[in-house]
Amino acid sequence: MEATRCLREEHQVILRVLGCFEIALREAREADAVDLATFEKFVEFFRGFADRCHHCKEEDRLFPVLVSAGIPKEGGPIGCMLAEHEQARAYVASIAERLEPAAGGDAAAIQFVLDQGELYLDLLRAHIAKEDNILFNMADGVLDGPAVEGLARAYGEEQAAPEYCRNLERCRAVAGELADRYGVGAP
Repeated sequence: MEATRCLREEHQVILRVLGCFEIALREAREADAVDLATFEKFVEFFRGFADRCHHCKEEDRLFPVLVSAGIPKEGGPIGCMLAEHEQARAYVASIAERLEPAAGGDAAAIQFVLDQGELYLDLLRAHIAKEDNILFNMADGVLDGPAVEGLARAYGEEQAAPEYCRNLERCRAVAGELADRYGVGAP
């Protein structure tokens, strides 16, 4: 098992929902309106799956192991990924904060939500490409048997926690609902 397989698989789920988000943003821009229930689902998924299920594995499990293996945190790819995680959280928080006024018809809030949404979309797609094509390839190249086995155990422990399981189940259901609604298949 390579050290990054489950993370790459999770990226595919995130990319699928980003495809849905792109359609929702375009439809909202064309209608000059934001549907609260729809955008709340995206916020729920991005916070619950992308951040709590996925980023926590990278930040708490993979990145420390990579630093121990000699990949620098500061001034290197890990520091860049961490900064982008923080920026992604900020975009989602600002979207969530302005959703109600936007759904209520506030023109400035609508524009803000849509602009922040597009920034988030662009950031996360580029971020995933960097991780999949650069950082994860580095990880798979430098980590060997014991490190990979340790990561597999750590991921398994994380995924076995009841709160994680409930969150994952809820977010996968949201992802499925959005994919069905927008007709977006796996990337």
